[in-house]
Amino acid sequence: MRLGAHESIAGGLLRVFERADADRADAIQIFTANGSRWEPGPRDPGEVAEFAAEKRRRGQPVLSHASYLINLAAARGELLTRSRRAFVAELERCEALGVDHLVMHPGAHVGAGVATGLRRVAASLRDVLAKTAGFRVRVLIELTAGQGTCLGHTFDELATLLDTIDAPTRMGVCFDTCHALAAGYDFRTPDGYEAMWREFDDKIGLGELRAFHLNDSKKDVGSRVDRHEAIGKGFVGDEPFRRLVTDPRFTGVPAVLELPPSVVPANLARLVKWRAEMLAA
Repeated sequence: MRLGAHESIAGGLLRVFERADADRADAIQIFTANGSRWEPGPRDPGEVAEFAAEKRRRGQPVLSHASYLINLAAARGELLTRSRRAFVAELERCEALGVDHLVMHPGAHVGAGVATGLRRVAASLRDVLAKTAGFRVRVLIELTAGQGTCLGHTFDELATLLDTIDAPTRMGVCFDTCHALAAGYDFRTPDGYEAMWREFDDKIGLGELRAFHLNDSKKDVGSRVDRHEAIGKGFVGDEPFRRLVTDPRFTGVPAVLELPPSVVPANLARLVKWRAEMLAA
């Protein structure tokens, strides 16, 4: 795995690389703009070009996470229009910056039902991909915890979206360990770990897994509550993370922590140590 962390863009885009170096991160996730605003405003073209050049020079995988305001499962109306427009803008920023993958939550059906919600998300993504034809950045649908009416907390739902969108060169999956446990996938034992990946491979295909979010969970299996915790301090525990970072099936896949900056260095160092022990064995 290419291990890293979500890094702040505060103070300018190029500060991201300084923070990644301080954390000894080999993969990076960012927000390309203020995620709490619909219209974040343009970036300085010089800053964008510098970021893209530095990204190419380093060769590190860089992910971006889409704004949480976006709901591509919204019914027809202003929210859907704004969500689609904002998602196109996310892709445009990522393409200009040289970002490899844009991670997104599918959205919430808000009472319309799972089947309707999934159809709306697929239609939105087909529309967005058509408007960004030829872009290199890949959209990754994140496995969610399943809070409320949020979509995408089962492998079946992710498979349905990928099959319906039918754009294999533009789409993929991001696997979040906290969300997986909260959604009901108990991968804490060796048998449970292998059973989960067999199911993922059968329904989605391991080749579709393009990135990981490595977070422990403050809540137990099946809680459907999204609360991140430091590695080994929550209900996932150390061993599943040990298995993940030493699993040869995921060699080279970017995997980032989404934790407070103050705890990232120590947590990342633990993961790197476990990976090194495997390589030395």
